[in-house]
Amino acid sequence: MERPVAVSVRRSPSLPDYNTSTSTLAFDQHFTTTLKGILLQAEIICGMLVWILVGGTDYFHLPALCWVMFLSILFWILTVSLFIIYLTGVHNRIPHVPWTTLSLCINCIATALYLVTAVVDALSVNQDVRGRHNYNCWAASAFFAFLTTLCYAGSSYLSYRTWKTTEEEQ
Repeated sequence: MERPVAVSVRRSPSLPDYNTSTSTLAFDQHFTTTLKGILLQAEIICGMLVWILVGGTDYFHLPALCWVMFLSILFWILTVSLFIIYLTGVHNRIPHVPWTTLSLCINCIATALYLVTAVVDALSVNQDVRGRHNYNCWAASAFFAFLTTLCYAGSSYLSYRTWKTTEEEQ
């Protein structure tokens, strides 16, 4: 009597399907071209220039410039975080957080404190000899601090308009 031949079949692990996306975060390509996205990018670049220009000098001899460094780095980190939140669409995935109110508060506080920071930075320029490295960097950082203040003011206005329309809809 013949036995049936057993054929062993090796199963290879299934290959992943690379055509489907399993990520829960989405990259919003069009956010960077909106006015809100452009202002956030300008805040990030100008704010970074403020703390880089001050940080490259002997700022720690003047307590006022230590304040400039602290505030510029703090708001730079907050702005980068807010930019990533909007860019990845996290604000749409976590609806119980009042993102419009949070954005309005951050931008208004940043505008007020960055204005104070820009004035402090500009007043600190006169405490060094003209033409030296510290003077040039502090003067440039004061310019970028005022530019960053304008960007935050624009973001505050946009956030206020968004907040007002959201409140009127409810």
